[in-house]
Amino acid sequence: PARFPNLLVNGSNGIAVGMATNIPPHNLTEVINGVICMIDNPECTIEDLMQHIKGPDFPTGGTIYGYQGVRDAFETGKGRIIIRSNADIEADENGRERIIITELPYGVVKADLVKDIAALVSEKKIEGISDISDQSKRDIRIVIEIKRDANAQVVLNKLYKFTALQSSFSVNNIALVKGRPKLLNLRDLISNFI
Repeated sequence: PARFPNLLVNGSNGIAVGMATNIPPHNLTEVINGVICMIDNPECTIEDLMQHIKGPDFPTGGTIYGYQGVRDAFETGKGRIIIRSNADIEADENGRERIIITELPYGVVKADLVKDIAALVSEKKIEGISDISDQSKRDIRIVIEIKRDANAQVVLNKLYKFTALQSSFSVNNIALVKGRPKLLNLRDLISNFI
């Protein structure tokens, strides 16, 4: 017994013999509202629950890119969610553009990301970056200085393509139900909790 659906709120991942689970974390308020919806209306559909539970809520931020992966995960228990870093392009006092990264996809290590970007620049796989610096204190802030003749949006798109600034989270909602592993959709996860 638990006071709230820990499995949905905290998420879980693990590997066993022949199977694996990878459940993303969700917003506590949304999940509780979904539970209340099912208690009030036991015949509610996954679509009804999705009015309350919009999608995973990753603690490191980032933006879910496209909704089909979330829908697949909620309807079937399996899905691939693409997460993009939050990045803004702004100009400094000299008019030079720079990319400011303020949120990273779930599970991406900031130090490794900075190293990977620096390696891609030195290997000339990404052109147009003059400098990269990690100015993070409490919040994430990675600043990528763009060369004068380069287009910041083109550089950002290449960073999404070649680095973990855009990554995917493969959802696989396998949980033990009465001692047996079972693939569960959103409705199954909530009804088993209730």
